[in-house]
Amino acid sequence: MRRVALVFLSVVAVPAAASAQRTLDTVYTHADTLRGSNGPARAWWDVSFYDLHVRVNLADSSVRGWNGITYRVLKPGREMQIDLQTPLAIDSIVQDRRQLTSRRDGDAFFVTLKSSQRTGDTRSITVYYHGQPGRDRPRGGGFLWAKDSLGNPWLATSDEGIGASVWWPVKDFPADEPDSQRIAITVPDPMIDVSNGRLRSTTHNSDGTTTYEWFVADPINMYDVAVNAGQYTHFADTLQGESRPLSLDFWSMAYHADTARGQWKQATPMLQCFEHWFGPYPWYRDGYKLIEQSYLGMEHQSGIAYGNKFLKGYLGRDLSGTGLGLSWDYIVIHESAHEWFGNSISASDVADQWIHESFATYSEGLYTECQKGKTAGEAYLIGLRRSITNRYPIIGPYGIGRWYHNDLYMKGANVLNTLRQVVDDDGRWRDILRGLGKTFWHQTVSSRQVETYISRQAGVDLSKFFDQYLRTTKVPEFDYKVDGATLSYRWTNVVPGFDMPIRVEVPGSGTHVLKPTTDWQTLSVSPAGAAPTVDENFYVTVKSE
Repeated sequence: MRRVALVFLSVVAVPAAASAQRTLDTVYTHADTLRGSNGPARAWWDVSFYDLHVRVNLADSSVRGWNGITYRVLKPGREMQIDLQTPLAIDSIVQDRRQLTSRRDGDAFFVTLKSSQRTGDTRSITVYYHGQPGRDRPRGGGFLWAKDSLGNPWLATSDEGIGASVWWPVKDFPADEPDSQRIAITVPDPMIDVSNGRLRSTTHNSDGTTTYEWFVADPINMYDVAVNAGQYTHFADTLQGESRPLSLDFWSMAYHADTARGQWKQATPMLQCFEHWFGPYPWYRDGYKLIEQSYLGMEHQSGIAYGNKFLKGYLGRDLSGTGLGLSWDYIVIHESAHEWFGNSISASDVADQWIHESFATYSEGLYTECQKGKTAGEAYLIGLRRSITNRYPIIGPYGIGRWYHNDLYMKGANVLNTLRQVVDDDGRWRDILRGLGKTFWHQTVSSRQVETYISRQAGVDLSKFFDQYLRTTKVPEFDYKVDGATLSYRWTNVVPGFDMPIRVEVPGSGTHVLKPTTDWQTLSVSPAGAAPTVDENFYVTVKSE
């Protein structure tokens, strides 16, 4: 796991005989609970290292390999949960040269250990497996078998949501990450595999294959571990970063080399902007990479998957509708922001995925601000509101392993922009963002931890703010009425105790920071009848009584 003590979430698993658990209009299954919760077969051990070796066979779209799992014993245990999704199968599991038995429960294998597991010991098991990870699945579907424009094989993994266990055996639980990892991928020549971290060795095998051994020196979340295999060309650069020189490596199809060189120049100002706002890039030891892929993109740690077709915006579209999003490449900016929020600071439960997606989407506004000024950055974020649905709360059910919807992006970014207005001090706001990166460096965290930190650094209790915006679908409504020279105002559609200040402009009397509650309050205005205009950076609705 990360180099800090974790508070693990435990939930009661849905009995196998029970059909499902329902939250909102989504049905969650027994399998979801097994993957999303810290059950008894997980809680007693802590991953420290994964040693993953995978051989790819193009002829039948299959993989075969093994994963060595080194772990620390937190308390005595004799049954271990290892996750591997169908149709993949485990061939054998070995510890201390003895083969172990296991029982399968859907996508989870419960392994019976023979040796004593004593608290404080470091132990290891090796899981051998094979199978055909899903052919032709869309983004997020695990293993993608594709062709490049010249008809050459082009492989990818992308398993956020569905889980890393869709293509390799792993403890598929976000709160437990290895301290480091080896990723050794064997592919047919002349393919090149580009995975996370640094390339340690290239071994040409006698059967016309090559093994590429990559090593990740830092903690990594499981959905970030990636295979990118194709006929790549490589070019490199160096950024004089905040901490020290940072290696930049770029892998594109050979026929896109010139285009990639031009488009990916954005990486340098992007990294400079994010280091300014968020602090040092989290993975200096592992470097920064952009890797062309056949799908849109993914925030694979130290090896961003890129498939935006070298277009500005999101495949040539501006998600904000302002035109500002067409001044930069969405995948370069959004996915790279995840290196800070999502990869270095990772949610310990999928329910808190806003820590990844809301901050990464908010970073699009910050990058626009870096390039075009604060007003432009704000306008971009406000423009994203057209996609907000408020169908579900931002924070989802815990212990399930599945939670994903569009408001994690657009609404979450606007919540953060609203929070910046509440802090009302750009220097302090920057300190808060950088402080998050420093305080939770390479950690898995809960939303509550992030909320508490922001409240403490802002110097104000923001608990009601977060409850309102993260745990309900209700948008605060600012109600006002004007009676002569008296402006009356209050909050409605809010959680009890909600008291967010709000900035308004009143003709003739300037800007005011009001502190509404759910009770009517008054302000004298001049001239009589002057109606307020709410600063549109606050994500609220306005109603005149």
